[in-house]
Amino acid sequence: MNKNRLIMNKKRLIKRGISLVLLSSILGLSACEKKLGAEQEAAAVSGSDIVLTTEDNGEESVAIAALGLNANVLPSIEGVTIDGQAEELAPVNLTVGVINSVVKDLQQRLMQLGYMEDDEPTTYYGDATSKAVQYFQRQSGMPMDGITGVSTWDALMSENAPHYAAKLGFQGDDITKIQYRLYNLGYLTESGQINGNFDATTETAVKKLQEVNHLTIDGTVGTATNDLLYSDEVKANIIALGEQSEIVKKYQTRLIALGYLSGDADGNFGLSTQNALRAFQSRNDQVVDGYLGPDTRVILDSDSAKPFGMRLGEQSGDVQNMQKLLVKYGYLSNDKASGYFGELTKEAVLSFQRTNGLTADGMAGAKTLQVLQSGSAKSKPKQSTNRHRNNGNAGAANAGGGANAPAQANIPSGSGGATVSGSASSLISIASSKIGSPYVWGSKGPNAFDCSGFVYWCLNQAGVGTSYMTSSGWRNPGRFKKVGASELQAGDIVVVSGHVGIYAGGGTVIDASSSNGRVVHRSFSGWWSRNFITAWRIFS
Repeated sequence: MNKNRLIMNKKRLIKRGISLVLLSSILGLSACEKKLGAEQEAAAVSGSDIVLTTEDNGEESVAIAALGLNANVLPSIEGVTIDGQAEELAPVNLTVGVINSVVKDLQQRLMQLGYMEDDEPTTYYGDATSKAVQYFQRQSGMPMDGITGVSTWDALMSENAPHYAAKLGFQGDDITKIQYRLYNLGYLTESGQINGNFDATTETAVKKLQEVNHLTIDGTVGTATNDLLYSDEVKANIIALGEQSEIVKKYQTRLIALGYLSGDADGNFGLSTQNALRAFQSRNDQVVDGYLGPDTRVILDSDSAKPFGMRLGEQSGDVQNMQKLLVKYGYLSNDKASGYFGELTKEAVLSFQRTNGLTADGMAGAKTLQVLQSGSAKSKPKQSTNRHRNNGNAGAANAGGGANAPAQANIPSGSGGATVSGSASSLISIASSKIGSPYVWGSKGPNAFDCSGFVYWCLNQAGVGTSYMTSSGWRNPGRFKKVGASELQAGDIVVVSGHVGIYAGGGTVIDASSSNGRVVHRSFSGWWSRNFITAWRIFS
């Protein structure tokens, strides 16, 4: 093959802007090995008309092993002329650190089979991908090295590839996750049983879960059981809605003392008790499920239990009643008594607390509500009418950005130049500061995160106290304003199937991505749109 032909082919590749992804083409090759002579051409398969050419080196090419169904092989690519920016051929063994388009196919398959959290597939083979491969290898009876070689690839891509299932004898972080949820649902009774080992005790707990929830009783956490664990439909093996007992009465008394429940403790676990428990769990960083589970009872019994307090992001009739009292005393305009606890309401509460000698935390807790409802609260002091003094103060605030500065700020790069409230901007800045931090399942910061741990940490750093909830829990957090995909604004929490992130404005999102292996700032792409479930407005 002459040099002019090689140059022409190179130009064709550049002109078309094609990145040469050889491994994706393997799946279309036959099992037959091909050889290239000195002047022989091989066409890239899968409908592409890209032509690979070899230089005349006088030597016969040698076939090399490559990933593919049935252990197909590619011919030698020595001397192949390609664009300098084209993607390198994927290595035979995919392992941590590899960046190649075939990883995207791998991740998509792992997610499809339930071994990896739902996320937008990427080309990066990180720790989360390696861990998912280990779970598949464990399920398939292979050595658990987390490396995708020929045998692992073929097994994974097979039509008969097994879906995720955890059973007796298995060990791993995924087992710890399952055990923790079984514990909170009352199927495991002691925290010491959370050990990462799927033992006989865990199997018995799973069988009980399946029995109570009318699933096939096999003691294995397969697709149906795994999907149920964090769903709203799961039935607990603990004190829950409909129960009547002295234990219920005991904790009703405690909820009343903390300001979460009104009326008398009657021992009947009704809707009011369930709602009070949900509010308590949210305030005290528990899984918000409305059950009197072990962790919830421990916190309720402790001196560190946080009392009731309406706060930023909540929406209810109680909020509206509180807002009407703030209107009465001049801290809030009448048109803002909407039932949504936004930033203006928070500022009004802060002003009320300062004027009335209360702890200024911006939350409408028991003491604040008591003073508000007393009839003797102090009204908001009237502002000075001194024009020169006002002008001077306004200038200082605008120049210095102090406590009274306008609550508008530019969102970080990628926002499309929009402006959002100061609190939303703060949230996005906090989230942006963690871009590049590693993804680690179950981590809640400050140096590593999973998707829900990242949202939890960022919100609390921004002053929005909230409980740690999984992506499933974020489908119905019970306190924020629900918005649709077309209504998104910077600072909203976006929930997609199996994943959660922070909308950063300008068609972008910041999230802890398992497929990327780290916190990323990326486009709110078609994948997010296709898997969109709901979003929650934190700041108005």
